[in-house]
Amino acid sequence: MRWLVFLINGRVTIVVLLFVLFMASGCAGYDKPDVPHIDDLMSTSTVVPPTKTSAMAAAETAPAPSLVRSGERWLTLEGCVLIALDKNPLSRAAKEGVVAAEEAVGEARAPYYPTLGITSGYNRWQQHAFLPSGISTTSDQIGPTDDWNAGLETRLTLFDSGARRAKLRAAIAGQGMAEEDAAGIRQDIALDVHQSFYSLVAANENRSVAEKNLARTEDHLRLTEMRHKTGAVPIADVYRARVEVADSRLELVRAGNLVRLASGDLNTAMGLPVELSLDIDARSEKIDSPDNIALDQAFDQAVHLRPELKSALQGIAARRHLVDEAKSAFGPTLEASGSYGWRDDEFLPEDEDWLVGLSVKLPLFTGFSSKHKLARTRAELRQTEAETLRLIQQVRREVWTAHSKLTENFEAIQTAGVLVKDAEESMRTTRKRYEAGAGTITDLLDAQTALARAEATDVAARWDYHIAKAQLHRSTGNLLGERQ
Repeated sequence: MRWLVFLINGRVTIVVLLFVLFMASGCAGYDKPDVPHIDDLMSTSTVVPPTKTSAMAAAETAPAPSLVRSGERWLTLEGCVLIALDKNPLSRAAKEGVVAAEEAVGEARAPYYPTLGITSGYNRWQQHAFLPSGISTTSDQIGPTDDWNAGLETRLTLFDSGARRAKLRAAIAGQGMAEEDAAGIRQDIALDVHQSFYSLVAANENRSVAEKNLARTEDHLRLTEMRHKTGAVPIADVYRARVEVADSRLELVRAGNLVRLASGDLNTAMGLPVELSLDIDARSEKIDSPDNIALDQAFDQAVHLRPELKSALQGIAARRHLVDEAKSAFGPTLEASGSYGWRDDEFLPEDEDWLVGLSVKLPLFTGFSSKHKLARTRAELRQTEAETLRLIQQVRREVWTAHSKLTENFEAIQTAGVLVKDAEESMRTTRKRYEAGAGTITDLLDAQTALARAEATDVAARWDYHIAKAQLHRSTGNLLGERQ
């Protein structure tokens, strides 16, 4: 019955019960992660309701230059970029990444300050006393006794062979990486908007080309039917013309669908609902010859301005400081500590209990872990430096490719302009020949198809040029200009 009396009279029972209850409550839901519901996540986002007035309101919230026509707001490219930088979730994620890096710097700076904490506790213990021979006591047991304690503890690292400094500098470099990565993401968002905006403009113009082509085919059908009534052409010409009309209507349907797809791409690039209806202002932009662009200056600008390279340089700095941290593991650590409180065998302890001291730690043997850590960090530093050199090559290649693409599109614009003029003249002369009975329906429809193809080529060349120009600015790291 001794164990029963001990459990009843002792305070260990209370401690054990509290411990069991604490563990039970802590483990009650360990296998159920708190997964957010998709509707809750969407409700906290910056999604704009899918209405045209909401789109206009979204445009008005951004200080973007725009044109007002018939009481409505037409979004310019500049306005679309500003909305995207504010609404796109990638931009928000990049900003939060910078905030997290700033907090990491504060976390790395914390070891320079002393730690201060409150301690309190209760123990009930009993130990066997191992006494030297020749000393007799009534009992070889110490206890059972209660041990109540409460007080303050503080610690401060005075010297750690440079570990804190290395960690802090690595964290600051990590913050620089996050900021440059955010700048790169902003430029990627802007490039996506440029591409989507120009693609939408091209899709609208292609739809206009399809409408004009449909009008021409219908006019040719009327001409063919009129000549068939006079017996000048066979019924087969009428059927051919009707087929062309049907095909032109199908092309118009396809062009309209491409407009809807391009509009959805632009909305997504801006971080708005894909189904939002927007009106854009496609102002004509100047088309300059790429010969005016000095490649050497473009290469130099890209190497010095690209956020990816700036981030890589910050990464090299962080790796170097991690090497310094690994070196500090071979040195001593000096730490000051102190505590003041009370300890007694009663619930409210009254006996003072204090401690002040210095401690020095010097690792003598750690199973070669410090050596391997230093070798690993040095290898990672060399790896980062090699990757940065490779990134420089990639950046220069992107500039070269973008410039070559811009040159190709500029030359295509010159050729397409001539192609359209020739196709229009061919269409005009072929129609006159057909009206005079000197040409066939095949000649007329071929000329019509050639004109439609030339107009589509001209549209693609002009707006592909602007896309290539935006890609060149992105490759040199200057797409956003002063807004970087």
